Amino acid sequence: MLYNLSINNIAIIKQAEITFENGFNVLTGETGAGKSIIIDSINAILGGRTNKEIIRTGAERASVFASFFGLSDEIKALLNEQNIEITDGNVELERIINSDGRTVCKINGTTVSGAFLKEIGKRLITIHGQLDNQSLLNPEMHCSFIDKIAEDDGILSAYKSEFEKYCRLKSMIKSLDIDEQEKQRRIEVLTYQIDEIEKADLRAGETVELKKQRDVIRNSEKILSSLNNAYNALNGSDDFSGAELLTRQASGELLEASKYLKDAEDISAEINDLSYQLSDITERINSLVNEIDYNPRLLDEIEERLDLIYNLSKKYGSTEEEILDYLDNARRELKSIELSDEQKMQLQADLTACNEELRKRADILTKARTDASNEFSAKVIEVLQFLEMPSVMFKVRITPCEYNENGADEVEFLLSANKGEELKPLSKIASGGELSRIMLAIKSVLADKDDIGTLIFDEIDTGVSGRAAEKVALKMKEVSVNRQVICVTHLASIASKADNHFLIEKYEKDDKTFTKVTNLDYNGRVVELSRILGGLNITDETVSLAKQMLDS
Repeated sequence: MLYNLSINNIAIIKQAEITFENGFNVLTGETGAGKSIIIDSINAILGGRTNKEIIRTGAERASVFASFFGLSDEIKALLNEQNIEITDGNVELERIINSDGRTVCKINGTTVSGAFLKEIGKRLITIHGQLDNQSLLNPEMHCSFIDKIAEDDGILSAYKSEFEKYCRLKSMIKSLDIDEQEKQRRIEVLTYQIDEIEKADLRAGETVELKKQRDVIRNSEKILSSLNNAYNALNGSDDFSGAELLTRQASGELLEASKYLKDAEDISAEINDLSYQLSDITERINSLVNEIDYNPRLLDEIEERLDLIYNLSKKYGSTEEEILDYLDNARRELKSIELSDEQKMQLQADLTACNEELRKRADILTKARTDASNEFSAKVIEVLQFLEMPSVMFKVRITPCEYNENGADEVEFLLSANKGEELKPLSKIASGGELSRIMLAIKSVLADKDDIGTLIFDEIDTGVSGRAAEKVALKMKEVSVNRQVICVTHLASIASKADNHFLIEKYEKDDKTFTKVTNLDYNGRVVELSRILGGLNITDETVSLAKQMLDS
C-alpha cells in the first residue's frame, strides 16, 4: 500500500507531501490544478518513462519519493535477490531526474536499474486511466484478462515451452530446405575452400616464426660479423690475447702473490672460475657462428610461404587462428549439407511429434480459458447490472487460430448494452461511459487475482453521471475494502464516498505558479463538493446537498 508520496520540482509542483490511508482515497480539483502531475509522478516512481522537460523551471533536478508497506512475498523475494535490505516490511522508492536527462533510481537507499524499479513498481500499484479503457477495444488484450481468471500460468508456461521448441524445429528445417542446384553450388565452393586451406597445412603463429627466420637470413652477414668479433674478443687472435687467456694469466699471478698475501688466493680462485665460464661462453658463440648459414634458396621458400598465408588471410581471416576457424566451420557446414536429407527427415519426424504435443497443450489451455470465460462473463454482467446497465449482455468469444506464443485462441469480448441488440465487439458499440464501467467491472472481477496492494483510477469515470456514477462510486468503495484505491475524479457522487479526500489547488506567487495538496476535513470536503456540484454558483441548497452526500 502506498503510504507517503513526496514530489519535488515536477512541473508546477515545487514541493508536495501526500499521506495516503487505507481504503478509498480521492483527488479532486480544477482542471489544470496538477492532478495529472501527481499521477505522472507516481508513474515515474514506478519506473515509467521520464524526461528532463518535467523539471520545474529554474530547478536543477526533480525527484519523487514514495514509501510502501504490506509487501507481497514476491516483492520481498525480488528485493532479497538484489541484496536490498527490508526494514519492518516496508520499501522506499526514489527517482531523481537531472537536468541533463540522467535519472537515478533507488530502493531503500540502494541504487538500482530503471528496469528493476519497474519490475518492483508494477507489483506495487496498478494505474487505470482513460487510455486503459482503450485496451478494451483491442482484442489482443482480452486474452490476458481471461488468463487471470483461469489462473493458467502453469498450463501457459508448458504450452510456451513446447511452442518455442516447435518454432526452433521449423527454423532448422527451413535452413536445410534449399534447392538442389543451390546445394550443389555450395558444396563445390566449400570443397574448394576446405581443400585450399588443408593443403596449406597452417600452424597457429606460423607467420611470426617465418618473419623471424627471414630477418635472421636477411641480416646474416651483420650477425656473423658481430659473433666473430665477440668470439675473438674472448678467445683472442694472432695479434692479441683474448679475455679468456688474460683471466687465466691474472689468476696465476694472484696465486703467486698468495704466497705472501693470503687474501689474494680467494681472488685467484674467483677469477679462475670466471675463466672457465668465459671458455664455455666462447664455445657457445662458436656454435652460433656455425649455425648461421646464408641460404638464398631458404629465403625464397620463406617468402613464398608468407605470400601463401597472406593470400589465404585475404579470403578467410587475418590470422592463422581465424583461417583455421573458418576451415572448421566450412567442414561442419559441408557435413551438414551432405547429411541434410537425413537430418531433414529426422527433424520432420520431431516436428510432427512436437506438433501433436503442442496441439494437446493448446487444447488444455483452450479448455481452461473456455471454463474461465463463462465464470468471467457471469461476474462481469453482475457488476455491470449493478452499474446501471440492466439489460447488458456480455460474452467472451473464443475462436481457433494459428499457433502463437499465447496459444491457439483468439479471444474477444462481445457486448450488447441494450435489450434487443445483438452481441457485437466492444470496439463497434461501446460508448465512453460504458467503457469506463466495463473497465471497472473487469477490474472488480479481477481484484482478487493478484497481490497488488494499490489501484489508481485516473478519471475513468469520464462519460458517467447520475445513478451510474453513484453505482461506480459504490463499486470503488467495495473494491477498497480489500485494497487501497486512489481515484482522480470530477464527480461529487464519487468524491463523497471517499474515506480520504485530497484537494489539488493551483495558485500564483511572485509571478510563479505553484500547486498545493490539502487533506480535507469534513468542512473542507463540504466546500469542495459544493464547488463540484455548483461550479461558480454555490447556493445554500448546494451546500446542503454536499452535506447530505457526505452524511449518507
